[in-house]
Amino acid sequence: MINLHRVPPPWRLPEGVNLPLWEYLNTPRLAAEEDAYFAGHPLFETDTRVLDERFTVPGRLVDLGCGAGRHAIRFAARGFEVVAIDLSQSMLEAVQRKAGEQGVSLLALKANLCDLGFLGEATFDYALCMFSTLGMIRGKPSRAKALHDARRILRPGAELALHVHNLWLNLRDPQGRAWLIRHVLSALSGRVELGDRQMLYRGIPGMEVHLYRWPELKRELLGAGFRIEEVLPLDEVAAQPISAPWLLPGIRAGGWIVFASRR
Repeated sequence: MINLHRVPPPWRLPEGVNLPLWEYLNTPRLAAEEDAYFAGHPLFETDTRVLDERFTVPGRLVDLGCGAGRHAIRFAARGFEVVAIDLSQSMLEAVQRKAGEQGVSLLALKANLCDLGFLGEATFDYALCMFSTLGMIRGKPSRAKALHDARRILRPGAELALHVHNLWLNLRDPQGRAWLIRHVLSALSGRVELGDRQMLYRGIPGMEVHLYRWPELKRELLGAGFRIEEVLPLDEVAAQPISAPWLLPGIRAGGWIVFASRR
């Protein structure tokens, strides 16, 4: 249940945040359970490997939506100068606690990814926005603002690593196809934004994630001032790069890890 004493009226919610996401951000048990809940998750193993292979030279790195700090702490231990940003105080406290336990240094900041004006332009060599964090931001204008801010704080030529889910992964099973048909009809009528899916997530009803289509994601990255450097279409279950990635990757992929540089 949402603690109504802690929930601001809708007009005072942070940009890109609705009531279920507010509850997610303000539920301390989620930070406490984070590592155990996702232990052995195949996507976590894949994104760790590809990030470590791509980002090899230590520099200034910002983790946008750091969660409990799985990437931030690892890169800090590798000698990167890390700024870990999240809107959940509980997640940031978990990051700081684990960093202290492991003897690594980083800066943990509570901030909205749609409002990073306090960070200077061209400040970072690397940026991360993983595990569909971008898709958790509510509303296309707010997601576009987050991408523009991510681009602004990167140095020219520096890279953003981004993960999102694919809308068409719902074609894989009967339940997903039934939802997709209803959803597309609702989107055509203007009742919902195409790609927004509600679910019960870790005990929180009504949580939403935006599921992208590849042309949509490409358009938003280019519009924010990025150059797409590499795209890894991932299998929905194994979270490994799909075989024959040239064959209909926009339909077959469960999601993508994209590396994009500031133009």
